Amino acid sequence: MQIYLPIAEITVDPFVIVFLGAAVGFLSGMFGVGGGFLMTPLLIFYGVPPAVAVGTEASQIVASSVSGVLAHFRRKTVDLQMGGFLVAGGAVGAVIGIMIFRYFRAIGQIESFISIAYVVFLGAIGLLMLMESLRALLRDPKAKRTRRKHRSAEWMAAMPFAMRFRRSGLYISPIPPIILGFLVGVLAAIMGVGGGFVMVPAMLYILNMPTKVVIGTSLFQIIFVTAIATVLHAAANQTVDILLALLLLTGGVIGAQIGARAGRRLKGEQLRALLALIVLAVCARLFFDLALPPTALFVVEPAL
Repeated sequence: MQIYLPIAEITVDPFVIVFLGAAVGFLSGMFGVGGGFLMTPLLIFYGVPPAVAVGTEASQIVASSVSGVLAHFRRKTVDLQMGGFLVAGGAVGAVIGIMIFRYFRAIGQIESFISIAYVVFLGAIGLLMLMESLRALLRDPKAKRTRRKHRSAEWMAAMPFAMRFRRSGLYISPIPPIILGFLVGVLAAIMGVGGGFVMVPAMLYILNMPTKVVIGTSLFQIIFVTAIATVLHAAANQTVDILLALLLLTGGVIGAQIGARAGRRLKGEQLRALLALIVLAVCARLFFDLALPPTALFVVEPAL
């Protein structure tokens, strides 16, 4: 059975697309992270044009993040004040990212640009995750761990317009959250990722936010930033394939439920090490594709 994707302009097997969505959903449920950083490369490997893979995956992230943030709203673990500043910066970043995306698409280099961005991004994140998880696995279990105190960094409190974020228990300037949101917005537009893979560690270790409000606040900003990126991709680039997004979402919902159950059987350090290896494997495949020379440097076709 084959179906035609009107925006991607290719014919695909819907069961393969659903399976890809389920596989990434399984990993998302197991590791507790968004799957955009894996789904976009997998779609490219399958033959979906990179521009369409980026735009469509952004739309899927919006749908999957809504259900997650609702649960955090019920637990009161969303800092709306902090989320507002992150969204403000992310909206500007998404606009800039779309402009960069359009420029490289106009000069015919968008495929290489997306692949290079993923190689750099996944390589750096994968190596950092692997090093951190290996240190945790090799650490003496009897050694005492010092708990990190959630304090506002003095330099952020000394910046202009410092204010109190009551839900997070912080007194900092909104400028660092705006800059962080801006960077994640650029990533969302260019790479089709929600940015939680970068946002969560940054909120923990740079903004010093309490762990209990980090995930909910990150999901909150992801919804709005990726929604803006999706609308801009659809309007400016016409690269959002709704049919493809629905197939991915169908598989992702099923896979996430199974992955969440499987993740309970492994320790946190083991999960992070396994995820790091998967990320590095995808990075290696993208790098290999970039390094290989094209099969045909020129294509000769009859003039119409």
